[in-house]
Amino acid sequence: MDARTEFNRWKANCQGPMLEELLAMEHDDAAVQAAFGSKASFGTAGIRSVMGVGTARLNDLTVRQTARGLAKYLLESGGSKTCAIGYDCRHNSRRFAEVCAAALAAEGVHVYLYDRLCPTPMLSFAVRYLKCGVGMVISASHNTKEYNGLKCYGPDGGQMTEIPAAAVSAAMETVDLFEPEKESFESLLEKGMIEYISQDVWEAYYQRISQEAIAPENVKKAGLKVVYSPLCGAGGEPVQEMLQRLGAEYWVPASQKDPSGDFATCPNPNPENDAAFNESYALAKEVKPDVVMATDPDSDRIAVAIPQGDGFRKFSGNEMGCMLLDYILSALQKAGKLPKEPVAVKSIVSTPLADRVAAAYGVQIRTVLTGFKYIGGVILELEEAGHPEDFVLGFEESCGYLKGDYARDKDAVVTAMLIAEMAATYKLQGKTLGDVMDGIYAKYGYFVAGLKNVVFTSDEQKAKCMALLDEFRANPPQEMAGYAVTAVADFKAQTIRDVKTGETTPTGLPVENMVMLTLGDAGRIILRPSGTEPKIKFYYTAAASSQAEADAMIAQEDAAMTALL
Repeated sequence: MDARTEFNRWKANCQGPMLEELLAMEHDDAAVQAAFGSKASFGTAGIRSVMGVGTARLNDLTVRQTARGLAKYLLESGGSKTCAIGYDCRHNSRRFAEVCAAALAAEGVHVYLYDRLCPTPMLSFAVRYLKCGVGMVISASHNTKEYNGLKCYGPDGGQMTEIPAAAVSAAMETVDLFEPEKESFESLLEKGMIEYISQDVWEAYYQRISQEAIAPENVKKAGLKVVYSPLCGAGGEPVQEMLQRLGAEYWVPASQKDPSGDFATCPNPNPENDAAFNESYALAKEVKPDVVMATDPDSDRIAVAIPQGDGFRKFSGNEMGCMLLDYILSALQKAGKLPKEPVAVKSIVSTPLADRVAAAYGVQIRTVLTGFKYIGGVILELEEAGHPEDFVLGFEESCGYLKGDYARDKDAVVTAMLIAEMAATYKLQGKTLGDVMDGIYAKYGYFVAGLKNVVFTSDEQKAKCMALLDEFRANPPQEMAGYAVTAVADFKAQTIRDVKTGETTPTGLPVENMVMLTLGDAGRIILRPSGTEPKIKFYYTAAASSQAEADAMIAQEDAAMTALL
């Protein structure tokens, strides 16, 4: 699309603050190109972009267009003409939620709107609990403060899959971007077309996730102490509620307790990043907790650390996934509650260590593509087969976990509850979570993972990375990082090729633009372009008999990939 032509169209149709923003960029060709040179595309992950005026940005017009497209899809699909909407702490999240609610309600869709910010998993729960046709959450997860986003959910409470997402995207194209609001939010609220979600739904959620606890009494018995930070996000209220119900003693950093879209003390509010724990560590040095936890702004991800020695030991998403899996399976087995055919699920970029942990309990792990909607898809399969209780845990290496079939998205609230229970149970045995993780490594081997994000700063750099992906598909290297390449999995072609024999087998997974190189019998490198941001991710995995050996292999893998770039 021609950026300047589109800019002029907006200039002719906008007024107020939007027009002021347009006039401010009028003579800045780079700014006009960035804002109008493309469209914020809608996919299975919804839309995520910088907020501001323009077709490539999130603003009242692009948000309203998305909501009207969703309404058209819903009315034509024949499902329940109802939608649940939630939102997080970000700037404009509440405003965008009301814009969406008004757009949907004006088309005849009954809207259930959270009256205050809520975690993304609570929206997933509400879609199911209120039997809605669709759901929507306004959030940009852990992105920086300039961003916001909009994700859509199907009637099962899971993120929209490819077919409905494409239908919504097509419906959006038929919507006039500049068609004014048909009826005000206030008017539709007064008419009852928009209804606030009551406290009863919050309580139903708390009651339901409490059912996922196995030995909650251990928290009070152990006198568990927790430092928890919501990073100024939506997890503050529900996570503290669950810690109170468990009887944990907890503290929250004052600078990160209240909701705020500024993220002043944590500009990159991703709990995977060590810097996200700085405020919590400062508080932990004073109060000496057993566990330190932090959730991201929409509270679907959680990361954990413990005091150790003179500092802290922070666990990776893979490590926490393996500890939770081991704890849940052992606790269920001890309580006589382990299903006859338990099912655990992990994403393909998550650690193979989880497979070994599960195998020790006779449990097979199902591996799915990256994206929690695929884990939700396995739960749906079990539900349709009449055995949703067989699902024991789903996790992704990016600190996303779910136990229970009440939602179809990762849930940091239920995970915080389980981590507190797990830490308390081991505390009663005289162990820390560090002791537990070390025991898992000693028993199953040292599996180390690494992640490198290459952010595209130019079209040339992007083209080079994409060319490398294609080269690995067509002509895989015989050797990488000093190890023989034994197999190449091309998830776009859905094939796994044995490099030595040339034999191919199916991946058994949906199409994904991703390549995986297997190095000997101990390592792998996965190349995966991001679906929501201009970057490519390199996932490294190494297994060895010692931490030092595994770390060295990861360093070799990274050096080899860096040299190719």
